[in-house]
Amino acid sequence: MSVPVSCMDVLIVEPLEQRALDWLGKRRAVHVEPSLVTDPRRFEERLAETRAVVVPGTMRMDARTLLGAPSLRAVGRLDGGPGTIDLVACESAGIAVVQPAGAGSVAEAEFATAAILQLLRRIPVHEGHGVYVGRELSSSTVGIVGMSPTARLLSQLAGNFGARVVGYDPALHASDIAWRQAGIRPVPLAELFETCDVVVVLLAYYSRYHGLLGERLLEGCKPDQVLVCLSPAAVFDEAALAATLKTGRMAAAWFDRLEPGWLEPGRPLWNVDTLHVTPRLAPSTREARARGAWALVRRLDALLGVSDPQVAFTETVPASLVGLAGGPEPA
Repeated sequence: MSVPVSCMDVLIVEPLEQRALDWLGKRRAVHVEPSLVTDPRRFEERLAETRAVVVPGTMRMDARTLLGAPSLRAVGRLDGGPGTIDLVACESAGIAVVQPAGAGSVAEAEFATAAILQLLRRIPVHEGHGVYVGRELSSSTVGIVGMSPTARLLSQLAGNFGARVVGYDPALHASDIAWRQAGIRPVPLAELFETCDVVVVLLAYYSRYHGLLGERLLEGCKPDQVLVCLSPAAVFDEAALAATLKTGRMAAAWFDRLEPGWLEPGRPLWNVDTLHVTPRLAPSTREARARGAWALVRRLDALLGVSDPQVAFTETVPASLVGLAGGPEPA
């Protein structure tokens, strides 16, 4: 699907589902070159003549990079949040930022549920008289921090086990109907940490949330609490998290991504044996990637069909992703 650079509509650096690429290739001039991840000079040369690009979460799209791409109208990313994309620079340049944010929700909700079950069973608590036992999700209260599509699905799964579900989101008022629709009872953040057996963090990361979950909350968490975090670890105060785990007040924590260097010797979390870390596995399923790829190529195709998008910056959350994986191709 390689085409001359001079007539390139879409540059694909992150591998996508082949059927979605084939569909886009019938409509646009598409160039697929994953090796550009390790060749920044060639990537910038390609980018200079392209109208849309799909890049992995490890590649930076900063103001300097965008300056050399005068024809660029859209930046797409399959997973990982804005992260290395300079949103301000994109907005200033009239470049749309496209991410199928809901594509991995099912995968993330399933992963979080599995992690909860693992932690409750594999991290025993003291029952008295020298007896240590696991716990059941059905007898637990689950607190969800961050109202997202994943939170709604997780609430259903936890509820099916018989768990009680409460939640908090700094951007969503307690009176909002979304809480009731999701089957989640809104509570203050401090109360959530004080009363929940399980805390799941699904908060979308913004700089204003850096270190939001700090000493005051973690020190007051319910004894033997377990925590699962699918958000960037930067929403936590590193030292406070380490202290809570080392004292044993929080029984264990599972992070599906961790900030670079946080596990190095000399850092607070180094050698904490109740901390479990996985390399961003939650949304990494075949089905989630297929849903995300279809949503991404459809949105890019729509954007490129408009010569002057009315909205300079948009973070795309598809209204419906059901049936994209393995379903009929769009017309």
